[in-house]
Amino acid sequence: MYGLPEMQFFMSDTIENFWAACLQASLPIGDGLIRVVAELFFGGQTEETVQQAQGWVRRRFPMTTGRMLEVLAEAVAPRILVEKSPSNAYNRIFLQRIGAMFPDGLFIHLVRHPRGQAESVLRAIEKIRDFGDAPMQWLIDYASYPTIESNQLPDARNRAKVSELDPQRAWYVLNRNIRAFLRSVPPARKLLIRSEDVIANPDKWLREIATWLGIRADAEAIEEMKHPERSPYACLGPKGAMFGNDPFFLRDPAPRPARAMPQSLEGPLGWRTDGSEFMPEVKKLAAEFGYS
Repeated sequence: MYGLPEMQFFMSDTIENFWAACLQASLPIGDGLIRVVAELFFGGQTEETVQQAQGWVRRRFPMTTGRMLEVLAEAVAPRILVEKSPSNAYNRIFLQRIGAMFPDGLFIHLVRHPRGQAESVLRAIEKIRDFGDAPMQWLIDYASYPTIESNQLPDARNRAKVSELDPQRAWYVLNRNIRAFLRSVPPARKLLIRSEDVIANPDKWLREIATWLGIRADAEAIEEMKHPERSPYACLGPKGAMFGNDPFFLRDPAPRPARAMPQSLEGPLGWRTDGSEFMPEVKKLAAEFGYS
């Protein structure tokens, strides 16, 4: 397999529209694509190859985002591309676009306990504040999402107007979007995996995933999968394309065993001041994933 950074481009139908969205975004959503192009077509990631990659992408503005993924797949063949952008789940239209462009694709629904997910988002906001920076707006949007009625997270034109952060709502919306999309995918082409299980017992679960994908599942292959730091994208990139992944991961690209600690769906939420527990909808969906 070939693990890509976060590409984020399935929010658009063409590369030109994706690039226009990059220019308007409050965070560098185009860095993943630029880093991959620099690495695969220009021999590595430097300030010079980043500029070359940007020109390469501009010359392919008419290309669909699906065709762009095919071009990258051809460059790394026979390895299988792994595309994992969080923005894929922000709107059901994005997921439908992927399904239409890749009707034979394999889909892994990677889930996390809503308590652990929410606490992780709030810790990230606090860390950024500790560094003296304002949290990235998308984190605030995620953590303050006001309802569970929409099928998408708010954007710059529709930001939440609430004072109390509560990431459980976004957890619900994103996972509900994925579940709705996967109903149209045949059982043989989809797999539900709990991230806590993989972290707690990587040998077992990485072997399960590899076997399902039909690729090597021997001890040597599994050991390689346990070292994300070996990826050329598991670090901060050069000027002009520094990111393409969670900044905290890029600064310390190592598995975090503490994330496998058991969590409960019952009891008050530590980030709420009113003693509230998880909403019934969140509990129900989490229980369907095997959480308790």
